[in-house]
Amino acid sequence: MLEQQDSPKPRTGPDGAAGHDETDRAVIRDALGVGVAVGLSGFAFGVTAVGAGVTVPQACALSLLVFTGASQFALVGALAAGGNPLTAAAGAFFLGVRNAFYGLRLGPLLRLPRAVRPLAAHLVIDETSAVTLARRTRRAARLGFTVTGATLYVLWNLTTLLGALGAGALGNTEAWGLDAAGPAVFLALLAPMLRTGVARATACTAVVSGLALLPVLPAGVPVLLSALAAPAVLLVHGRFAPGRRAERAGDDGRAEGGRDR
Repeated sequence: MLEQQDSPKPRTGPDGAAGHDETDRAVIRDALGVGVAVGLSGFAFGVTAVGAGVTVPQACALSLLVFTGASQFALVGALAAGGNPLTAAAGAFFLGVRNAFYGLRLGPLLRLPRAVRPLAAHLVIDETSAVTLARRTRRAARLGFTVTGATLYVLWNLTTLLGALGAGALGNTEAWGLDAAGPAVFLALLAPMLRTGVARATACTAVVSGLALLPVLPAGVPVLLSALAAPAVLLVHGRFAPGRRAERAGDDGRAEGGRDR
């Protein structure tokens, strides 16, 4: 099964030569769309970071060296709320740990040369993982990962610099609501993926639990605890799903029996 997916029949051009032009164009189009859309939200991070008391060099260093938007927003958000810097950094760190799990899935899929793996690991984030896992072949997965990662990295760092430099000209950054730009972009990417009842239930549970814990826990902690929504929903679904399947099987059997008579 895996070999069939890894070695699909190549497309054939008018001259009879095998090629991947049409597939590559589609992958590049999707990758550029995600990279540009999310990369521009780095402007919001730069503005938010400076508004939280982070200097321009520090904001740029975060985007260059950390490069995981949700963790960066969590860090500056906690600082803006008056949180301890160490606590804010710890929350951002644990939020960024999810990228390690993405890497476990992407590693066998991409099978990149050992020499480029450290650089590729720096580009393993939500958006590159989403684009890569949506591809059907290793060639397309590698292309999608590379184009998305490179586009997003360049634009995110450039717009972070522009946002940080322009923060002073914007005045009160909270009045613009730019701190919501990053989460809004992420939700826009996530929404089309919520196709099943389990996925929608997980998302709703995470949102409700995060909002409920927000007033009583330190900044950054509710986001971490809301991740428990996934195993909780899967546990409930696993307990009730066998009963529902058995009930449907019984209904189907009675229906078949009625038709036989």
